[in-house]
Amino acid sequence: MGLKKAGSEGGSSSEWRISALVVDDNATIRFLHKTILKGLCNMEPKIAKDGKEAVDMCRSGENFDIILMDKQMPIMNGVEATRKLREMGVKSKIVGVTILDNESEKEEFLAAGLDLYLEKPLNPTMLRDVLKELQLI
Repeated sequence: MGLKKAGSEGGSSSEWRISALVVDDNATIRFLHKTILKGLCNMEPKIAKDGKEAVDMCRSGENFDIILMDKQMPIMNGVEATRKLREMGVKSKIVGVTILDNESEKEEFLAAGLDLYLEKPLNPTMLRDVLKELQLI
């Protein structure tokens, strides 16, 4: 995958370069997550508007260190996309980022193969903590 560190140890997180995919049908959320990742990691995340686009990107050989995956999307939802990605052998860290109505929906999403689940809206501190927890920065 694309994890690279520029410069010496002990620098700021903006020196880290990771590859990321933001998967969300909402253009505002895509822009927000893309902007946060760009600010934290000095990188340009790829974008998918639904789960099918994400699966197709990975099937075509694209690799990502992290995938931020919404749950409720048209064409292919996040649960189905996450399950397919794991069946394909995708090793990316997949973080579910959504607003869920109940605990059983959260459990279903996690059981599909998520590494972590977060509730919207994300902020820079939350995402930086996630990247550290997943050992990406």
